[in-house]
Amino acid sequence: MELSPRVNGLPSEPAIRTFLRARELEASGRNVVHLEIGEPDLPTPAHICEAAKISLDRGLTHYCDSQGVLELREAIAEKVASMRGVSVDPGTIVITPGLRPILFYGALLALGEGDEGIYFDPAFAAFPSVINFAGGRAVPVPLRAENGFRLDVNELRAAITPRTRLLTLNWPHNPTGAVLRSEDYSAIADIVEEHDLLVVSDETYEEIYYGDMPPSAIQFPGLRERTIVMSGFSKTYCMTGWRLGYAILPPALVDPFVRLTANSVTCTATFVQHAAVAAIRGSQDCVASMVEEFRRRRDLLVSGLNAIPGMECHSPEGAFYAFPRVSRLGIDDMELADRLLDEAGVATLGGSVFGEQGRGHLRLAYTTSYEAIEQALVRIGAFVRNLKTAPLG
Repeated sequence: MELSPRVNGLPSEPAIRTFLRARELEASGRNVVHLEIGEPDLPTPAHICEAAKISLDRGLTHYCDSQGVLELREAIAEKVASMRGVSVDPGTIVITPGLRPILFYGALLALGEGDEGIYFDPAFAAFPSVINFAGGRAVPVPLRAENGFRLDVNELRAAITPRTRLLTLNWPHNPTGAVLRSEDYSAIADIVEEHDLLVVSDETYEEIYYGDMPPSAIQFPGLRERTIVMSGFSKTYCMTGWRLGYAILPPALVDPFVRLTANSVTCTATFVQHAAVAAIRGSQDCVASMVEEFRRRRDLLVSGLNAIPGMECHSPEGAFYAFPRVSRLGIDDMELADRLLDEAGVATLGGSVFGEQGRGHLRLAYTTSYEAIEQALVRIGAFVRNLKTAPLG
């Protein structure tokens, strides 16, 4: 059977490919340290699990409104008001099974055939693939290593053409851990107003930061009115397998967005949404302790990588990824990632899977134990020492 070009053009998920390869090695008896998957290793907090059990016992297992359970939308609005100082109407919030649908819906809302969508390179691989899948043309704007992967507003302006309809944002940033400043968002707001663009802002890592709280697109006039803000529960509350996200929308987009939701997934699991109310309204000590543990792991990993000759790594300000430069090792980053897995038992991702600006880097997720990171550093260091003494094949 011949498949459509759009489906054939969708790539597989690089982290999942590496994870499955690592699992094969483990099944053969090898020990592997997993630094490839952006999934917190900590358990979902007990009070959230208990709320899910109660919801199941209450029989909250049937269809709900495609827009989502009102109590959860109200809780999200309360959280945004508390975190961001912005009033949000619960009627402009839509609940989805994870964040990926929001990316798809945003692209489908914005792009006609041949229209252009901008993403920042390096990027989470879903951004360009979703733009292309929707019939658009994905246009990269570089975030350069020599600038600390900071936004260059002039390069963003240069990428805009009369066909540009969509701008995607992702800060705190995957894969680099960089964050945007208020002045960056203000500049983006001016550009978006000038060119009447729709923005999709992925803020899933908004509560994982190590300094001042990074701003949100929703806080900036001119940007808020044109932006779909997407966030969720996977990273903040260790709920990756629960599949729960939400979009905060400009009012005019709510109806078409809900129609896309109803026609694709019908609704999001009802009992999961009720558990999420407990996540938001319950104690946030679990989030604070998780972030402190990530800070501890970050500091270990970054200092350890910088101690390995040929590697240099800035300290990420948000999310939970280190993105060291490895080009001085004299080996392609994709080959390096493959060999680290096969020869050293450390699963990482080559930076090239995130785009041209990721070339010469590795992404390492510090979402495993402190002790496992210590072991990974020993293995990586030994591999690099052997690499420098052995002839390259």
